[in-house]
Amino acid sequence: MSLGLKGFAGTGTFAHGIHPPERKHYSSDAQIEVVPSPEKLLLPLQQNIGAPSKPIAKARQDVLYGEMVAKSGGFVSAPLHSPVSGKVQKSTVVTLPTGRHMEAIVIKAEENQTTGHDYYEDMAVADWPKNGFDQYEPNKISEAINNAGIVGLGGATFPTHVKIMPNEKKPVHTLLLNGCECEPYLTSDYRLMLEAPAAIITGALLAARALGARDIVINVEDNKMDAVEALRQAAQGTNIQIGVLKTKYPQGSEKHLILSVTKLEVPLGGLPSDVGIAVSNVGTIVAVAMAIIKGKPLTHRVVSVTGGGIARPANLLAPIGISFGELIEFCGGLNENASRLIAGGPMMGFPFTDPETPVTKGTSGLTILTEEEIQKSEETSCIRCGRCVDVCPMRLVPTKIALAARYGEVEVAERYNIMACFECGSCAYGCPASIPLVQLIRAGKAMVAAKNN
Repeated sequence: MSLGLKGFAGTGTFAHGIHPPERKHYSSDAQIEVVPSPEKLLLPLQQNIGAPSKPIAKARQDVLYGEMVAKSGGFVSAPLHSPVSGKVQKSTVVTLPTGRHMEAIVIKAEENQTTGHDYYEDMAVADWPKNGFDQYEPNKISEAINNAGIVGLGGATFPTHVKIMPNEKKPVHTLLLNGCECEPYLTSDYRLMLEAPAAIITGALLAARALGARDIVINVEDNKMDAVEALRQAAQGTNIQIGVLKTKYPQGSEKHLILSVTKLEVPLGGLPSDVGIAVSNVGTIVAVAMAIIKGKPLTHRVVSVTGGGIARPANLLAPIGISFGELIEFCGGLNENASRLIAGGPMMGFPFTDPETPVTKGTSGLTILTEEEIQKSEETSCIRCGRCVDVCPMRLVPTKIALAARYGEVEVAERYNIMACFECGSCAYGCPASIPLVQLIRAGKAMVAAKNN
């Protein structure tokens, strides 16, 4: 069986994985709304994989919308920009949903800000260019991405300039865009594909020029056919193909997306560039287009506020640094049966309790679950049923890894390739003993990192 794309041998799916309830109906029909700028924004310095940003704006300093307030802390890092015009306050420390404490820049906003509306209007127009990109040198595109502070907006937050740059040692022949959004509940990428498809096309062409990639495929699961059609219309007149993949979790994982489309396997511990591929999220690519064509750094992102616990589910274009509590208030508050707040989706997100926690570049959603949606069950002993092995997309033995971590057996966990796990949660979803496999594996990774430092 073939995916049907010209020049690609994939079947549109991969082995293992799961089919959890999608529950995207809460917010899938909600058009993107612009959230008004709050009185105060908190910008944590750690908003990317790699080194935290280093603040350059001082307390009592006036800053303008889009002005850089923190520079990159290294090559694998990204600067921060102010989403508003305002005055820098004394810095503070915030607790991120991951549990990490991090210094944050505080900005008090001026009144009557329109930055979010300006950002959306630029993003959603239909007349984005499809040619004439010879004026943009590949290195300059990568440099502009870096200067704009763009990171992976699908949740991984890897600095995008590191991915999208010329690489003579590992040339890239294919750019794959991830529009799968396989995480249950979340719909922010889906709405972007419907409302800003032209920006996605322009961003893809620019990224391919920076990489030297000859092929571009935008990939969408087959439960989003209206998004497929919107992208096909926008891509007319270009060499961009639209791949329709089977709906399955975690179809949006880099390695499994590559396998589904190309049949190429990224080696264990390797990177997509090892097989000549680059992968980027559609939201990230919109930010690339905004930076290069419109000259706007990454200051806002689309966040799905969804689940049975929120009064009015929505997709919001929000300034980075706004609190989750303000998003909840904008959406009418919590329902009486709201039970759990999750930054992200229920499979890979992080539960948290403090509504003052700020939105970061990696915040794809705020999922608010009810008691019924959580369906808690008591943990019991492993019955060695092998279900976690059957569903693991990385072909690991999750129960062995998790139990090794539980008992501090770091060497055993490493022997079972703990670092290859990307914490998709498929194993925990299918575990009849309700063992917190993902939490144990996360703890085990921390043990590995402590041992190796």
